[in-house]
Amino acid sequence: MSKAEKTKQHIIEKTATLFNTKGYISTSLSDITQATGLTKGSIYGNFENKDEVAIEVYKYNAGLLGKTLSRSFGGEFPTSLDKLHAFVDFYRKNWKFVFSNGGCPIMNAATEADDSFPALKNQVKKSFEQWMSKISSAIVEGQKKGEINSNVNAEQFASLFIMLIEGGILLSKTMGDQSFLNNALDRITSMIDHELNILPS
Repeated sequence: MSKAEKTKQHIIEKTATLFNTKGYISTSLSDITQATGLTKGSIYGNFENKDEVAIEVYKYNAGLLGKTLSRSFGGEFPTSLDKLHAFVDFYRKNWKFVFSNGGCPIMNAATEADDSFPALKNQVKKSFEQWMSKISSAIVEGQKKGEINSNVNAEQFASLFIMLIEGGILLSKTMGDQSFLNNALDRITSMIDHELNILPS
């Protein structure tokens, strides 16, 4: 990496939790300089404006989450049902980490991604599309292998899983009570075992 690339990466990494906690719109240039230890000139020497920093930080935060979730759909899990259960287990095991870093970066950005910040809204849309694609692809793969009910709509279940998880995270974070997320994850597990599984337990 060049010196300029290292500086940009330093800015992104040092402000990742800041943006996710304080907000992509509310975070100020002064907040960025304080978090990075750099001057405003250094920030503007590497980014056109604060919005560009926010977009790159969002991509970084969403990318970290995406890489971690992708492991759930990796080859080490023998069946598609195992992959879906691993996806749910990620949230059971990592909710403290997610919450301590400000919550789900996709959901946080989505609450801000209105018409006042269309560039961020577009990035959030892409993230949700990628997330739904991974889940629905696992379901379709299971249908082809005869592991998952061929009559279910993969995209509908994928979107429902995301809605339940995001809603569970939102309520748990707001109420300070993990049980809301656990209830959502329990419901998803039940759907995997009793609605998707070709041989319900």
